[in-house]
Amino acid sequence: MITKKLALPLVAVCALLTAGVAAGADTMNMFGGPAYLGQPDLELTAALVKAGGGPEHFSTAKALTSMLGAKTVNAEVAKLTKQYGKDKVDSWLKGTDAVVADALKHATEQGIKLPAAPANLHGKALAVALVKAGTDKDGVYWSGRCYDVLVSHGIHNAVMDDINAQKGGMTLDQDVHRITNQAFYDVAHALGHKHVRLASLH
Repeated sequence: MITKKLALPLVAVCALLTAGVAAGADTMNMFGGPAYLGQPDLELTAALVKAGGGPEHFSTAKALTSMLGAKTVNAEVAKLTKQYGKDKVDSWLKGTDAVVADALKHATEQGIKLPAAPANLHGKALAVALVKAGTDKDGVYWSGRCYDVLVSHGIHNAVMDDINAQKGGMTLDQDVHRITNQAFYDVAHALGHKHVRLASLH
């Protein structure tokens, strides 16, 4: 679990996360799309983490399967593999696992404790909520915006800094964003949300 002995009250934590961001911070994400500068949706984060097996053993593949079913996920992975190649898709899945783990580490360091996942936020309802979280006012799905909503723009940037500091990290980071853009665009359309548009980075 994400805990800290002297955790700050949730409202205060959210205010701390967004205070610096609102004052003159970037309004666009590094890999495209408008940044979300509001408070993170920690209930959505908790639901995603639960779907992926919990904070200690989070798996992107497990989360996707929990939301969409094995048949849909296997078909999407096959489609993405044909589009990007097996190595990039494998790196995307493992890279997204690492992104979540690092984001949770930063959250813990800032005294954030995730709430319980809402009982009604699982399966397709969770997938729809994630699509909505990443979709901007023009109807374009951006993974960066979704990450902002999940953990705040500040923590999203901190995670990217961690990844980009590693050898080959910038390429991996961009590919995680790129393939997530495509995957959730595909998910949106599979769920009937045909209004969602594909990001330029895909």
